[in-house]
Amino acid sequence: MKIEKTVNILNRRARFEYEILEEYEAGMVLTGTEIKSLRSSKASIAESFCQFIDGELYIINMMIDEYKLGTFYNHKTKRERKLLLHKKELQKLEKKLKDAGNTIIPLKLYINDNGKAKVLIALGRGKKLFDKRESIKDRENKRNLDRILKKS
Repeated sequence: MKIEKTVNILNRRARFEYEILEEYEAGMVLTGTEIKSLRSSKASIAESFCQFIDGELYIINMMIDEYKLGTFYNHKTKRERKLLLHKKELQKLEKKLKDAGNTIIPLKLYINDNGKAKVLIALGRGKKLFDKRESIKDRENKRNLDRILKKS
């Protein structure tokens, strides 16, 4: 079992599905086996989202695999995990979340220089179908332009 120094777990669909309005860095409340499993990159945030429960922000549906060497102390793979933000940031997010179409989604899960698990969350608004087509068209145009510049 290899433990990496830098762990970057991305939610690749998030920027395609949502228009990002604001980004925040949040800490997470984890148990011992969760952080060990996270350090070996055994996590996924592809289907996860954030929700307020009793005035506190939780990340829901985040998958952290069980730690192989954990015994009966092992954690549940999909459980609600509390996110740590400043009180003013929480109030600001809760206020903006009441607008129609806004949601909070995790973009990136990583371990910072101090060894703390952090989640980059974003306030986003769902894109319509024509916005997604425009994103695809922009990406293809950029790819073609890079090819032309590389050849010349």
